Amino acid sequence: MPTDSSPGPRPSHASAPGAGPAAFPANPHLTAPRGPAPGTPGFRILFHSPEIPGNTGNAIRLAAITGAELHLVEPVGFDFSDAKLRRAGLDYHDLAVLTVHPSLQAAWAVLMPARVFAFTSAGDTLFTDVSYRAGDVLLFGRESTGLPAEVLADPRVTARVRLPMQPARRSLNLANSASIAVYEAWRQHGFAGAG
Repeated sequence: MPTDSSPGPRPSHASAPGAGPAAFPANPHLTAPRGPAPGTPGFRILFHSPEIPGNTGNAIRLAAITGAELHLVEPVGFDFSDAKLRRAGLDYHDLAVLTVHPSLQAAWAVLMPARVFAFTSAGDTLFTDVSYRAGDVLLFGRESTGLPAEVLADPRVTARVRLPMQPARRSLNLANSASIAVYEAWRQHGFAGAG
């Protein structure tokens, strides 16, 4: 049985009965360029102090797939060598643009000027009611507590945005929330840069 530090058994694809497993296909990412394709809108995902390595790993993969940048504000609740972070990001780590900032102020210094949409269950604007622009920042809080009140009140926040949920539900998974938001923003731009 694999441990958290081992990648586990290499998956294989089934082949004709009795022929044994087929070889796993070659990784197409080995020759792919790092960073977004030309024409990609350049959305920026900003995680404020994420705690769970798997969520950040999934967001790394999301950034690589959509051409978004991923920005993390420290402190983070994991080590970047964490096996769960690596496993969730698969082989997309080298294809994503990832920046780690020592503080929110340091992130603002790099990301501004830009519109900032703070995603929160207490948001007053539905995520689908926003007309996203290239370079917009999509801000998400930590898994356990969301965005702190002082971040939600920051004058750089353009709007507080929410994803609809059933009544009496607290929150949606961080990586899932970011995926929904990024894909809506990208959809509004006709998935520019997609192959």
